[in-house]
Amino acid sequence: MTDRDGSRQQQDQRTPGGPPDPLLEREQEVAEAERAVDDLCRRMEAGGSELGGLLLCSGSAGMGKTALLARVRRLAAAREGCRVLFARGSEQQRTLPFHVVRQLLQPVLAVRSEAERRELFGGWYDIAGPAAGLFAPPAGVQADPQGVRDGLDWVLIQLAQLQSPLLLVVDDLHWADLESAEWLASFLVRIRELPVLVVLAYRPDDLPREDPFQRLTGERTARPVALRPLSPDAVAQLVRTTLGDQSDDAFCRECWTVTGGNPYEAVELLANVRRRNIAPTSDNAELLRDLGAAVRGTGLIAGLEKLGPATVHFAWAAAVLGTEIPAQLVASVSALGPADAALATDRLREHRILTGSTTLDFVHPLIATAVYRAIPPAARTAMHGIAARAVQDAGLGVSAAARHLLEVHPDGDDELVTTLRTAAREHLAVGAPDAARRCLERALAEPPADGDRAVVQYELGCATLLTQPAVTVNHLRAALDRPGLDPTLRENATMRLAQALGHLDRLDDAAEVLAAEAARTLPGPDRTRLQAAHFMWTALQDGGHDWRDRSRELAELAQGLQGRDIGARVLQVLRGWDLILRGEPATAAQALVEQALDGGRLPRELQWTNTTWGFEVPTMVGMTFTYTDRLDLAEELFSDAAREFEIAGWSGSHLGFAYFLLGLVRFRGGRLTEAEDFLRSSLRLADRLGPGVPLQWDAVGVLIDTLLARGKIDQARELAAEYRFGPPYPSALLLPDAPTLHGKLLLALGRNEQAAAELTAAGARLDARGWRNTVWSPWRALLAIAVADEEPERARELARQAVHDAERYGTATAVGQALRLGAAVAESPDEAEAMLELAVGLLGRSPSAHQYALALVNHGSALRRVGRATEAADQLRQGVELANQCGAETLAARGAAELAAAGMRPRGLYVVGSEALTHRERRVAELTVRGMSADRIAVELGTAVIGVNRLLAAVHRKLGTGRDGLAAALGMPPEETGAAHPESDPESDPDPDPDRPDGD
Repeated sequence: MTDRDGSRQQQDQRTPGGPPDPLLEREQEVAEAERAVDDLCRRMEAGGSELGGLLLCSGSAGMGKTALLARVRRLAAAREGCRVLFARGSEQQRTLPFHVVRQLLQPVLAVRSEAERRELFGGWYDIAGPAAGLFAPPAGVQADPQGVRDGLDWVLIQLAQLQSPLLLVVDDLHWADLESAEWLASFLVRIRELPVLVVLAYRPDDLPREDPFQRLTGERTARPVALRPLSPDAVAQLVRTTLGDQSDDAFCRECWTVTGGNPYEAVELLANVRRRNIAPTSDNAELLRDLGAAVRGTGLIAGLEKLGPATVHFAWAAAVLGTEIPAQLVASVSALGPADAALATDRLREHRILTGSTTLDFVHPLIATAVYRAIPPAARTAMHGIAARAVQDAGLGVSAAARHLLEVHPDGDDELVTTLRTAAREHLAVGAPDAARRCLERALAEPPADGDRAVVQYELGCATLLTQPAVTVNHLRAALDRPGLDPTLRENATMRLAQALGHLDRLDDAAEVLAAEAARTLPGPDRTRLQAAHFMWTALQDGGHDWRDRSRELAELAQGLQGRDIGARVLQVLRGWDLILRGEPATAAQALVEQALDGGRLPRELQWTNTTWGFEVPTMVGMTFTYTDRLDLAEELFSDAAREFEIAGWSGSHLGFAYFLLGLVRFRGGRLTEAEDFLRSSLRLADRLGPGVPLQWDAVGVLIDTLLARGKIDQARELAAEYRFGPPYPSALLLPDAPTLHGKLLLALGRNEQAAAELTAAGARLDARGWRNTVWSPWRALLAIAVADEEPERARELARQAVHDAERYGTATAVGQALRLGAAVAESPDEAEAMLELAVGLLGRSPSAHQYALALVNHGSALRRVGRATEAADQLRQGVELANQCGAETLAARGAAELAAAGMRPRGLYVVGSEALTHRERRVAELTVRGMSADRIAVELGTAVIGVNRLLAAVHRKLGTGRDGLAAALGMPPEETGAAHPESDPESDPDPDPDRPDGD
C-alpha cells in the first residue's frame, strides 16, 4: 500500500510497524525529527526543568508529511516508556467539535475502566469528559470553553506523568476542528515544563486564518521542518526502485517533469505505469503526461467515472461522510445493496482511491477533495441530507448528523430546525459555543416556523454570550422585537441582553434595556426582578447619572417591598451596596445584606454560577462584608465562588474574578504575600481575555496597592506602565476606585503635584455622586498629604473631613485609617501622636493587620520624637513583627530603623534570644523558672491555662532551649529559680501547639 504523502508503508496509519522505505531527500528533515525525540528523552532522563518542545512539519499536499510523521511515531514507539498519541484533521469533519481531541485520547481511555478514567480526570471528569467523548453531557448544561481546555490540560499532564515521555502528533492540522486547535494552542504554554513533544503537520496555503492556527504555527520556539519537491535525481531513484534499474534517463526525467517532484503524484504515477505494464523507456515517456493527469483533479475524476455509476455514487458517499467511514454507512448513503457495495469497494481499492475493508478511507486527502468537489451541487446537498439521517439511524448522535445538515439547502423543514437546536445544546454542553452558533444560524436560515423564530434567536444569543457578546446583543434584540417569547423567556432574554451589554462596557445601555422592559411589565415579581436588575447595572456604572436621585429611588423601592422574593432580596443587596459607596453607617448596610441571605448563605437563585443574575449580586454581598470589617464572611463567600466556578469548569474570566476577590480580601486583611499571589493569578487569567477588560483593571489596581503596601514601589510603577493604568478609565465601576489608586501610586513615587491633580479630579467625581466611603476611596486623606507642603491649612481641613466621613461610616478600619493618614498633616507632633494613639486603639480592633502595623510603626515613631522612648520601643517592636507577618518588608525595615535610632534592637519575625520575647512571654518564662505551675500562672496573668502553654511554647521556640536551659537563656541568677511542679509542667501538655500564634 502507498502512503498518503508518497511513501509506501503499512495500510493502517494508526499502527505503523516494520522498517519503512527510505524517505528520499528527507535526510535532514528526518534527522531534525530524530533530534527532537532524542532531546525529549534525554531531558526526561536528566530530570531537567525544560522538557517539551514543538516540531512543525509543513509542505504542500503530497510532499511526504505523513510519511515523516510515521517515521517519528515509529522512532518514539521504539523508545522504552514513550507513548504516542495520534490524530489527523479531516476536511469534511472540521465542523465536528473536539474531533481531533477525541482521536488523541480515546485509544488511551478505551483500555481503562470507568474508575481509572475518573482517577485520570480527577475533578475535571464531569467538565472535560464529554469533550473527550466519554459520555453525553447532562441536559441543560453550558460548559465554559476555558474550563474544558483546562480539564484537557490536566488529563495530558497526568498522562505525561504516568507514561512519559509523550508524543502528541497531529496530521493535517489545517483541517483540525476549531475547538481542538484552541486547546492545542493553549496547551503549548505548558509543554516546556512537561515531557511532551508536540508534532504538527500542515499545508501552509490551506491553514485557516483563525487565531489558534496562527498561534500554533507561529510559535517562535518551534523546530520548523519544511518539505520541498523531490529533485530529478530523487525521482529517478524512485522510478528505478519501483520499475527496475533498466528505466532509462528520458523516462525518469519525464516522470519528474509530469509530477513536479511531488512524491505522492510520483508514486501514484508509477503505480499506474506498473498496472498498465508500460515499459520505462524513452519511447513510452510521452504516455506519462496523460497518466499523470489521471492521478489528480479532472483526470482522476474522469478515471473514476469509467468505473460505472454505482461505483461513482459509492465514492461520492464516502467523500460526503469524511474519514474512517464504516463501509455499511457508505452503502446506506449511496443506496447500494451489499453485493453492489462490495463490488464498488473492490474497484475503488483496485484503482487506489479507497483503502480499508470494514472501515474505509481515501488513499490520500487530495483524492477525497477531488471526489467531493466533483459531486454535482444538487446531488451533494441531497447526499448530505441522506447522510444526516443515516448517521442518526446508526446511533452516532445528532452532533455528527448536524455537520451534514449545515450543508443542506434551506427548505422550511421544522424537523431539521429541531435537530440543529438539539445539536447546538449538545455543543454548548461540551464547551463548543462556536459549533452551537453555526447550528443555530443554520436553523435560523431554514427558516423556523414564525412562532419559533424568536426562540431560536434567543437560543443563538445565549450560545454566543460568553464568546461574542456583540453578536449576542443583535440576536437578543431581534428576539425581543418578535412575538413568540413567553414571559419567562422574555425576562431571561432581557436579563442576558443586559449581561452582554455589560460585558461590552455598555452599562448605560444595559440599564436602559432593563428599565424599558420593567416599564412594559405588569406589577408583580417579574417586574420587581427587572427593576432590581436595572438598579444592579446602574450601581456598576461610574458616571453619567444623578446618583442621589437613584439612591432615593432605590431606597423607596426597597422599602415598599415585602416578602422574600428574589427580586426583593436583590434590591436589599443593592440598597446595602449603595449605602457602602455613600459612606452611610456600615451597620445599616450590613443588616440589609444579611436580610437577603438564608442563614448567612446565598439563596439558590443568587449562587455564583446562576446564569440569570450572574455573579454581580453575590459580589456586592461579599464586597459589603469586605468594607464593613467582616472579612471572615467575605473570604468564605469568595472561597465559595472559586470552588463553584472550578466545579462548573468556569476557569476563565469567572475564576479570574474569584481570584481577584480573594486577593482583595486578603489585602484588606493584611495578608499581603497571599494577596499578591491571588492577584497575579487573576491577572494571568484576565490577560487571556485581551487588554482593557474590567477584570484586568481591577486586578492591576489592587495589585499596585498591594505592591505599595509591601514597599515594592518600582514594581508597582512598572506594572502600571505595562498595563497603562491611568486615565482614561473605563465606565465600569472598578473595585476599588481606580483613579484614587493611581493618585496613591503617584504620591508614592514622589510626584505630589500630579497626585494632587489626580486625587482632586477623583474627589470631584465621587462627591458629585455622593460617594464618601473613606476605605473605598481615601482620596481626601491622600490629597491632604499631597498638598501638605504647599497648602498646610487645606491639608488639615481635608484630613478633618476625612475623619468626619469615616466616623459617620463607623468601622474601626475606616476611622483608624483616617486618623493615621490625618496624623501625617497634623499641626504639631503632640497632635500627631494623639491621633496615632487613637488610630492604634481602633485598628487593634479591626481585621486590617497591615493598617494596624502602619499605625503601630507611625505611633512608635511619633512617640520617639516626643521623647517617650520606652513606649516607642514597645509600639515599634509590635509594628515590626506584624509588618513582617504581613509581608510589608519596607515597613518592617522602617520600624527597625526607628528602633535603631532610639538605640534599641528590633525584634523581627525570626529573631531569637531573650530580646525576641514579648512582655507576656518573658513574664510566663520567669514565673515558670521560679517554679510556679501553669494553673497559678494563668490566675496571675488572668488568662487560660492553654494560653500559658502557648506562650511558653513560643518562649522555647525563640530561646532555642528546653525546660532545663530556660533560666540560663533568660539570664536569671540561681537564687531566683525554684522547683517546678511536675504535675503542671507545660511540657507535659498533650497539645501545646507550638505553631499557633503567641497569644498576646
